[in-house]
Amino acid sequence: MGEAEWERLIDQLRSGDCTPFLGSGACAGTLPTGAALSRDMARRWDYPFDDDHDLPRVTQFAVMRYGDSVYVKRRICETLGAGGPPDFKDPHEPHALLAGFPLPVYLTTNYDDFILQSLRAAGKNPNVAVCPWNRGVAYAEDLFSGEAGWNPQPDAPLIYHLHGNLNDPASIVLAEDDYLEFLTNLAVDGAGGSQRMLPASILAALTRRPLLFIGYSLQDWTFRVLFHGLLKAVPGINRRRHVSVQLAPSLVRTKTDVLQVQRQLARYYEDWRISIFWGTAEEFCRELRRRMGPVP
Repeated sequence: MGEAEWERLIDQLRSGDCTPFLGSGACAGTLPTGAALSRDMARRWDYPFDDDHDLPRVTQFAVMRYGDSVYVKRRICETLGAGGPPDFKDPHEPHALLAGFPLPVYLTTNYDDFILQSLRAAGKNPNVAVCPWNRGVAYAEDLFSGEAGWNPQPDAPLIYHLHGNLNDPASIVLAEDDYLEFLTNLAVDGAGGSQRMLPASILAALTRRPLLFIGYSLQDWTFRVLFHGLLKAVPGINRRRHVSVQLAPSLVRTKTDVLQVQRQLARYYEDWRISIFWGTAEEFCRELRRRMGPVP
């Protein structure tokens, strides 16, 4: 990211003209990574294949083994819910830093409630809704029929869980079948114009404001499938310039290889109008805080 990109991003965050989009990397150090969680569950469930780092695939195996997807999801939720929240007093903690900006909508594919806790710690009164990606997930009609849902404000922002949350294990998108159902229903919802999965305020957050992706990998199947699905369901999403915080590619031999792969990925995602910060969520937050100046 160049100086102009940083200047633009900081201005957008300070003015509220930005929509954060949080993934699992935003919880690094507090919750296990997807790969670590997948390997742990693979051991518990006697997963027999060598791709034990692939959580959707490992979970799909468990669903077939036990014949009950909610049972499997409940085990995942219990594991993720066993630990405590991050330190929201840390000025470089991603949730705490984002909670300090006057942003009306926060999108996440995480199941935890860390962004909710951080916003409350910042003195705000957030509302929470879960995307009704299948018939078993209720549409938050009361919320979205009122002003708090269709016109969220910075002091009462809206948190939208696209992939469910820990409070309702049945709501989480986890196994391969879940991702397929999510994307299929997203396409049908967009084509039919019902706006149940993407209500008006969420659609506006996706199309009228630039997105700040924190905690995803451009090489990650979940991110690529999700963003491709959103691009098809919400064509206007690529009109603004977005930023994504990305770990440098691994499995390369030298620094030259890393830089070459970074350039290739940057060119590929330029079509999506995504600028890339190469580093962890914490490194991004430290650099953002440094450029913004001392904490008041």
